[in-house]
Amino acid sequence: MANIKSAKKRIRVIDKKTARNRRVKNHLKAVLKNFEAAMAQGDFEEAKIKLALAEKKLMQAVSKGTLHKNTASRKVSRLTKRFNSEVK
Repeated sequence: MANIKSAKKRIRVIDKKTARNRRVKNHLKAVLKNFEAAMAQGDFEEAKIKLALAEKKLMQAVSKGTLHKNTASRKVSRLTKRFNSEVK
């Protein structure tokens, strides 16, 4: 356990950031799972809506510092590529 006041504060700050990152990542997993479910059912109209939502949530995670922008872009690219290959 830290003895110095600033070290104690850093522990509190890190705990808050970790909790926020966990919430964001869990929410992202749920959104991506919804997209995958829509694709599995062949409901492309619903999948299109879920894809737009997934892209939005990924970019929000980038703005909060949870994900790197290239990681989010790569995920969006792969989801879009998969969606477009299935629709055709």
